[in-house]
Amino acid sequence: MTDIRDATDHITADVDAITVFSPSTTEYDQYADVDDGTEVLVVAKENTVDAENFIELPVDFDDPRDGIRFGVEGGMDQGYLEEGDTIACVVSMFAADLDSVVRLRVSESIRTGIYDLFVNSRAEADVIRDVLELVIELGRKGQKGEPVGALFVVGDAGKVMNKSRPLSYNPFEKSHVHVGDSIVNVMLKEFSRLDGAFVISDAGKIVSAYRYLEGSAEGIDIPKGLGTRHMAAAAITRDTNSVSVVLSESDGMVRAFKGGDLVLELDPEAY
Repeated sequence: MTDIRDATDHITADVDAITVFSPSTTEYDQYADVDDGTEVLVVAKENTVDAENFIELPVDFDDPRDGIRFGVEGGMDQGYLEEGDTIACVVSMFAADLDSVVRLRVSESIRTGIYDLFVNSRAEADVIRDVLELVIELGRKGQKGEPVGALFVVGDAGKVMNKSRPLSYNPFEKSHVHVGDSIVNVMLKEFSRLDGAFVISDAGKIVSAYRYLEGSAEGIDIPKGLGTRHMAAAAITRDTNSVSVVLSESDGMVRAFKGGDLVLELDPEAY
């Protein structure tokens, strides 16, 4: 079988870097062992290939474009990539093995904030990941077989509480439970049927449920078709140092907001 490098020489020629996403050791060696001076950057959950240039990937993105954006933003943030660099991104598009190569020029226009969502947020990255995975699972299964909407605000919990008010009693008052615990997640899924937002601390403690968010929507611009839940999610992240993860009851999509902007959109069924 033709080696992928042989088949894509015209794409990888004269690039400043090759960015390889979640490679096996054999796949990584195909690029790292080529002595042409091209930098090889690995983007993966763990650096199992002992790559010199490495960016940690907190989640597997179902849309390869989100993964590529994350890698490019991370490469720029960590100084591996610069504006104007031409890079080849080697990704798994249709199978588990690396099967596709995308050539692109590094530009600030690529930034969506997806890297900042996980790496430069006040909340811990694994807490954001746990919330995102919980919401994705809720989006897949719904609540008792029925579609459900949900809103989680993660980080800067004290300020979020000050900019919201209770809609009902807080079942997590004086508790010390954390998101990510399987038993606790069952509770969260059950409570998601009711109105209001969940508030999660930087470290993952569940501070409250049933909160009505009172962030100002003035100047917030969200995609057409998204409703008040998404508007509230965007507004609170502009007014506080938090991120929001929303499950839409109407279209079933999972969306994340930071700094008032939509930075991530996932289809739970495809994830």
